Amino acid sequence: MTVKVTPNDKNNPPGKLADAELHFADGPLEGLKLIGFGIWERRTGSGRNVTFPARQYSVNGERRSFALLRPIVDAQAQDRIRDLILEAYADYERQVEARP
Repeated sequence: MTVKVTPNDKNNPPGKLADAELHFADGPLEGLKLIGFGIWERRTGSGRNVTFPARQYSVNGERRSFALLRPIVDAQAQDRIRDLILEAYADYERQVEARP
C-alpha cells in the first residue's frame, strides 16, 4: 500500500494542508484506492491531524457523519493508518523543500 498526497494549494478550507489516498498494490484490493483522507493543521497550532473518509447525514436537521473506515476490534488500527499518512505528508514536505 502506498499513500498519495495531493496538496491543498488553494488554502480553502483554512487549515487543510492536503488530501491523501491509499493505493493498494497487492492482495484482494490490488488496483484500488481509498480516497477521502484529509490532512489538517491543528487549530491549536501544535501538530497535525488526519480525518478519515466519512458520509454525512442529518437527523432532525442536525448534521452528523458516519466514518467509513473503522476498526473491527483494535482502535489502534486507525492510529497506524493516521501515522502512515502523516509520515507520507512529512516526506512530501521534505521533497518540496529540497527542490531548487
